Amino acid sequence: MAKGQSPQRQHAWSPLQNRETESNTKMKLTTCGKITLGILMLVIAAVVIGLIVYFVTYEKTFFYHHISFKVNNIDYDSKFEKPYSQEYMDLNKKIVSLINETFHGSKLRRQYVKSHVVQVSRAQGKVIIHTVLKFKSCFKNTAAKFRDRIETTLYQKLKGKTGSLCIDSSSFKFSDIAMPTAENLLNACCGQRTITPSGNKIAGGTDAQEGEWPWQASLQQNSVHRCGATLISNTWLVTAAHCFIKARDPKQWNVSFGLLLSDPQIQRSIKDIIIHENYHYPAHDNDIAVVHLSSPVLYTSNIRRACLPEATYTFPPNSDVVVTGWGTLKSDGTSPNILQKGLVKIIDNKTCNSEEVYGGVITPGMLCAGFLEGSVDACQGDSGGPLVGADYKGTWFLAGIVSWGDECALPNKPGVYTRVTYYRDWILSKTGL
Repeated sequence: MAKGQSPQRQHAWSPLQNRETESNTKMKLTTCGKITLGILMLVIAAVVIGLIVYFVTYEKTFFYHHISFKVNNIDYDSKFEKPYSQEYMDLNKKIVSLINETFHGSKLRRQYVKSHVVQVSRAQGKVIIHTVLKFKSCFKNTAAKFRDRIETTLYQKLKGKTGSLCIDSSSFKFSDIAMPTAENLLNACCGQRTITPSGNKIAGGTDAQEGEWPWQASLQQNSVHRCGATLISNTWLVTAAHCFIKARDPKQWNVSFGLLLSDPQIQRSIKDIIIHENYHYPAHDNDIAVVHLSSPVLYTSNIRRACLPEATYTFPPNSDVVVTGWGTLKSDGTSPNILQKGLVKIIDNKTCNSEEVYGGVITPGMLCAGFLEGSVDACQGDSGGPLVGADYKGTWFLAGIVSWGDECALPNKPGVYTRVTYYRDWILSKTGL
C-alpha cells in the first residue's frame, strides 16, 4: 500500500511487479510478622479475585441451537436466497426481533447471546425459517435442563402472540448444533464485519485491525506472499490472473487468512486455479482468476466473505472504496507484516482514459480508483486483492481486483482494477456463485 509519491515514473510495471508481494529484634519480628500477614492477605485476595474473574470470564460454556418453523403469511421469494437483499434483511429483522423479545422478557435473558436467520427455504409456496441461537451458561452439568428451558420458552412464544408473523407452531423443530458449524452459520452473511473502526479518514496506507477486512487472503507461492485474494465463499477465492503467469501448478501455492502474514489464523492448500480463458500476458484485459480451496474454511468473526455484486450493480464515480493488502509501502519498497488499508475514490473511465492519465487504454472490464494527485494506491504485492465498497446498509461488495498501474501513487496514475461486475457472469460460470 503506497503512501506519498514514488520516484520518477517509468514504464507501467509488469504484472508480477504489478501490485502482486528495622530498630530492635522484637520490633523487627513484629513488623516482619505484620508484613508477612499483609502479604499473605494480599495473595489470598488476588487468588480469590483471580478465581472470580476466571469463572466469570472463562468458564462460560456456549450452547448453540438450530430452530426451524413455517410462516404461513409470507410467500416464498427467490430474493430470500440472497442474504444481502432487502427482502432477506427485513425478514431476518422480524425474526430476530421476535426471538430477542422472547428471551429478553424471560428468565433466560442473561444467558441469551444472539440469533440469526441462516436460511430461508420453501414449503408449499411459504417460507421455512432456519435460525441459529447462541446462549451462554456457567453450569455444564445442567445442560439438558437448560436446553429444555430454551425449547419450552420458544415453543410457548411461537404458539402465542407473534405480531405480524403467522407462525405454524406445529412445524417447530429444535435441535443442538456444534460450535464450529454454528459459528460458521452465524458469520456466513457476506460483506459484514464484526468491528466498525471509528473515523473514515485514511491518510495513505495504514494498519488494519483484526477482523476489519475479514475476506482478505494471502496467496503464497512456496510459503512466500505473492498476491492478495478475496474470499467469496467457503471454498472459493477471486484474484488476478497475472499472479499465476510463472506458476500455475496448484501444488506450489497455499492460502492464509489473518491480520499478520507471520501469524496466520487459518491456512489452506489449493485444489484448482482457473484463469480467464482470454487472459494473455502481458496484456491487462481479463485479468481475473478464481481459486478453489482444497477444503472449506469455517467462517468466524475474523474470517468472512465479501459480497459479489450483481452485473448491474454500480459503484458511482467519486464514491469511497477501500483497497487492502500486504503490498510494498512504496514502489520497490519493503513489504509489511500487518495488513494495510487505503481509502480511495472511484474514478470514471472517461477521466481515466484522458491523455494526461492513461491515454485510452482503460477498457470496460477495468476500473480506476485512487486520487489524481496521487498519495494513496495499491502497490507491488497487492495484486489480486480486493477493492471494496459499502452500500447504504453497510454491506461490503467487491468492486475490483488489484490489477495494474504506473508505479505506485504517482499523480495522474491511479490504480487500475479488474471490474468485478463486468466479469460477474464469468465468476458464476466457474464457481456457481
